[in-house]
Amino acid sequence: MKYGVIGTGWIAESFIRGARLKCNADFTCLYSRTSQKGNEYALKNGIPKVYTDLNEFASADFDAVYIASPNLFHASQSGLMLKAGKHVICEKPVTVTPEELIENQATASKNGLIYMEAIMYMHTPNRDKLRNAIGNIGNITSAHFDFSQLSSKYPAYLNGETPNIFNPSLATGCLMDLGIYCVYPAVDLFGVPDKITADSIFLRTGADSSGNSVFNYGDKLITLTYSKTGQDYSGSSVYGDKGTIIIESISKLINGKLIMHGGAEETVCPYMEKDDIMGFEAVDFEKFINGLNLNKYDLCNKISLLVSKIMQDIRNESGIRFGNGV
Repeated sequence: MKYGVIGTGWIAESFIRGARLKCNADFTCLYSRTSQKGNEYALKNGIPKVYTDLNEFASADFDAVYIASPNLFHASQSGLMLKAGKHVICEKPVTVTPEELIENQATASKNGLIYMEAIMYMHTPNRDKLRNAIGNIGNITSAHFDFSQLSSKYPAYLNGETPNIFNPSLATGCLMDLGIYCVYPAVDLFGVPDKITADSIFLRTGADSSGNSVFNYGDKLITLTYSKTGQDYSGSSVYGDKGTIIIESISKLINGKLIMHGGAEETVCPYMEKDDIMGFEAVDFEKFINGLNLNKYDLCNKISLLVSKIMQDIRNESGIRFGNGV
């Protein structure tokens, strides 16, 4: 499979390594807004061709594109690539609004292309292990999913700068960057909640730095917490009347353990390296392109849209606004 890449950050490097590890992917070209940064990144990652014109890039000889640009550009760049006949795997959040996602999904379907959100949770083998373990802990009335990670860009913010991740004009912030990793398992495991309450704390830039949401399902409450200005060390938990599941990292879905109330313990989400986890995204993506496991592809599309709608509900409930008013 010939890949193009949009984005020059660390997450793209991890996907490139993972896809090469799991699929022997051939990364043939890269789009960057500046030739200097693009050439440095391409040299580092063994990519032979760099484009600084997005339309020229869209016309280049590759089959599929991995997009890891700022959130604001995900929908438009994905749409352009789909119209150019490229399969698309785009970093979360795949679009800012559900309306954008619906439009791009329709374009992909019309053109016979695969359009997939790159979210580790849905593609790691540990997802099935977690879902199986959920059935062993009895009646569940509560769970807590947390992704709080002190941002490496926070010192720059404290020095008066506005890093991209804290710039709401780019549709970024804590919910979009980290909170989505908590929304995904809640929706996958328990469905769409009957009611959502949410609140956020904001920085001087207008970006949300931390927040929480409570999903009310009538018979259970699922609490989501997320922060880019603090670090979690306690992980996530699902509580049943027969046992509890604790998960060290909900984003990577690793180091999960089932503890039965009688004392028995069992590992349910073993440790995996980040590149391996990213590689599983590429594995599923290429399977879908080759017409395999399309039931899972349909499920991924369905859950992506549900998550997008819920993310919009959380933003509306907690007052998160971006530069374009969305």
